[in-house]
Formats: sequence, structure tokens, C-alpha cells
Amino acid sequence: MVNRLVPRAETMLRISVQPAARSIFSSPDAQGPSLGSCQPHNHIMFLKTHKTASSTVLNMLYRFGEERNLRFALPLGYQLGYPLPFNAHRVKGYRGPRAVEFHIMGNHMRFNKPEVEKVMPADTFYFSIIRDPVSLAESSFAYYKEVAPAFRKAKGLGDFADDPRKYYDPRLRNNHYARNLLWFDFGMDHNANFSMALAQRGVAMVRRYFKLILVSEYFDQSMILLRHALCWPLDAVVSFSLNARQQKPSGIGGMSGSWVGKAAAAAGVSVRGGHSQAKTPPNLSLTEEQREKLRQWNALDWHLYKAFNQTFWEEIDRFGLSQMEQEVALLRMRREDLARVCLRDGGKPVEAHRIRDKNIRPFQSGLVKILGYELQPGLDNTTRTACLRMIRPEIQYKDVLDAKQFPRALVVQGQPVQQNQGRMVAAGGYFIRQDSSRTGERLVGAEAGGRTVDEGERDWDGSHLMRSNQTLMRGQDKGRLR
Repeated sequence: MVNRLVPRAETMLRISVQPAARSIFSSPDAQGPSLGSCQPHNHIMFLKTHKTASSTVLNMLYRFGEERNLRFALPLGYQLGYPLPFNAHRVKGYRGPRAVEFHIMGNHMRFNKPEVEKVMPADTFYFSIIRDPVSLAESSFAYYKEVAPAFRKAKGLGDFADDPRKYYDPRLRNNHYARNLLWFDFGMDHNANFSMALAQRGVAMVRRYFKLILVSEYFDQSMILLRHALCWPLDAVVSFSLNARQQKPSGIGGMSGSWVGKAAAAAGVSVRGGHSQAKTPPNLSLTEEQREKLRQWNALDWHLYKAFNQTFWEEIDRFGLSQMEQEVALLRMRREDLARVCLRDGGKPVEAHRIRDKNIRPFQSGLVKILGYELQPGLDNTTRTACLRMIRPEIQYKDVLDAKQFPRALVVQGQPVQQNQGRMVAAGGYFIRQDSSRTGERLVGAEAGGRTVDEGERDWDGSHLMRSNQTLMRGQDKGRLR
């Protein structure tokens, strides 16, 4: 009996000293197909256009930079001065042209190349993402109906499409959301009368400044092109679907998809007694004739989209259609594998209040419920950290990076340490306290709670700031979504 116990004890000893299982993020699959001898790009400028899946791209940039301790050109608040043309002094920590090495810039801005060049190194890789202007108009109408006067006046998107000039006044603030929004974000005059010469000059400008233009309708293919252009590992361009909404009505204009769910979210929810009552979503139905009218109304954007959609497929042809199909399949397989490891219930989105870690609860804007993810329990530290980065909401992620780069500006659950100083301002639908120093902005939205605003105070677009059910809201733009 003694002899039989000896090998058994040895087996137990071997088990006890075996190294911990390797994280899925350190497996060979994380690297993806070989990229040859190229070196990863570390100097990157991403023009974050509106309603184009750009928040998902920004999450990738945040992850890549944080994992490698790169320095971000972060905004003083949550946007780089948008909708005003970008100015270098909107970057936190900027001390003059090239005085500080910034690696990654990607928050919302209106592009202004001379000012960007003051911040970013000469070898910076510039890229952006575009979307079909009709789909973009549908999403913009849903999101900004309460913000853009042109949309607010129209009963539905079809009514607006039938006679845009009836509702549109170029002099009114926030109406840039209602016409040629891509053209505007690229820093050009979105109200200019269309001419082929003007459109071609605009396309030439974008080609001159940007090395790659992605197309949101072909997101996975875009990620493969981006991976090869930046010489990044596969995991750097794998993402989960963020900002899922609980209500996803179908049958609106014969269209479905994630943006339709966002349309319901943008419609608004009244909160009484702790229960949400969804209002009727905006009417987004369009006839084919109305869709064509929107293309004409957004003619500059339409020309831009057609030009770079063609360029996009020319890039894929050069890459190789067969190779693209193989790498897209690998990307999607990797996404599924990471979802199984990282996310509870295989990645099924859950209501925010069910997410126990409030640092990853999606911001609730007072509209329909915005869903998030619950991390799988029992993850090792390395895996949990990587999974957390993939699902961390944009606002919280920016605050995490800000606290790392500027450790003296201490933040406790999104609130500044000195809670009684400064005034409340809004940034992209989120509310922050702005200290007298230009660098003290902090998120104090629904999760922060208990904040107040000065009586009668207005946001930069003229809307009233108010407090409702311990959540700071805007009188006109109730928690604008991006």
C-alpha cells in the first residue's frame, strides 16, 4: 500500500506546482496571420466622425495605447472643441508645437490639419471612417432630433427629406447635424453649393491628408485593412458590439439593425416613480424617392462616400479577395472566442443595474435602457484586465486614461476630489464639473449623482441644464447619445 501511495503523492505534488493556465490573450491566435517584418505604428490620428461606428474604433485605440503606455492627446473635457474647428490648445497637457510627444489622437473634433500638426508627430498615420449618407441621416435624425432645430421642426425624416429647406436654417446652432455631416467633420464648408469642382477638391484634400478611409458598412473588412496598415496584432482590432439598446423596434421603414435600436433610445424616456416610459420613436420611414432626395441634400457627403467606397474596394482588390475572406473569418472567430471567455452568458447584453461593477455600467441618459456586459466571473487578473478594456464605455475609458496621464487630478467614481469648486457644463450629452483651471473637467452624470447646477444655467447650445431624478439632464438634448 505504501508503494502505491508514493506515485499518487508525486502526482499531487506535480499538480500543485503546475503554472497557471495561460490567458487567451497570450495565445498565438491573438497575433493573427503574419504581417512580415513591419513595425507597429504608434503615432496615430483618427478623425472620429459622427454616427459611423467610430466609438468602437476609438475603443480599439484606447486599448492599444493603454496596453503599451502610450500618451493620448486627450481633450480638456470629452471632445476636442467640437463643433468649432480644432485648436491645439484644446489638448490637455499641450505646451506648444511638438513640446510633448503625443502618440494617439481620436476624440471628436472638427478637423483642422495645421492645428493637428502642432500636436502630432510628422510620421503620424491619419485615418477616418465614413458611412452611406442616407443611413447616416437616419441615425442623425434619431439621435439629434431634439438638438438640431431642422430635425426638431420636422414630424419625421420623410417630411424633412421632402423639403429640407423648409426646416433648415444654416445660421442656427447644431444644424450642422442635418446636412453634409461628414463634410463638416472633415473641416469643410458643409453649406456650400454643390459643384463637381468643389466636390473633387474636397476628395483630393481628404486623400492628401488621410492614408486610409474605412467604410462602416464593411466594418470587419475595414478592420483587416486597418490591421495591416498599422501592423497591429489581430486582437487589437477585435471588438464587441458596444452601446446595445434594450428596445430594438423593427419595421421602421423596412429597415432593421443596431441603429434602429439607437433610434428608440434617442426618442426619449420619461422617468416617473423609478419606472421608464418610452415615448414614440421618431418616424424614420423613407420611400426610395425620399432616399434619393437625401442624397441630393447631402450631395457633398454622397460624392465623398462614393469616391472612398470605390477606393476601399480597390484596396481590397489589391489585398486579395480570397485573403480578405480568410482574415475576416479569423477575426469573427476570434471575436466569438473572446466573447465566450470574457462575457457572462456568452456575451448577451444585460441591463445596467444588473452589472455589479458600476465602473463598466453604460451611462444612462434618461431615455430607453442602454445595455452593457457582465464580465465572466473567476477570470485571472491578466484576462480580466484585457476583457475589461474591451467593454469599458467610452466616457469612463477616457477618464481612466486621463487619471493615468494626469495623476494629480484625482477622481473618485467620476467626481473631482474638490466637489464644491467649479461650475457644471455639458459635453456631448454628459455632464461634467469644470474647475477654474482649464484642465479640471470630470464626468458627474447619473452614476455620480447628487450634483447640482446653477439656477437658469445654459449649455453652450442654449439648452437649459436641469436636474431630474438625481440625473443631470439637458432641457433640449436629454443625454445626447453618440
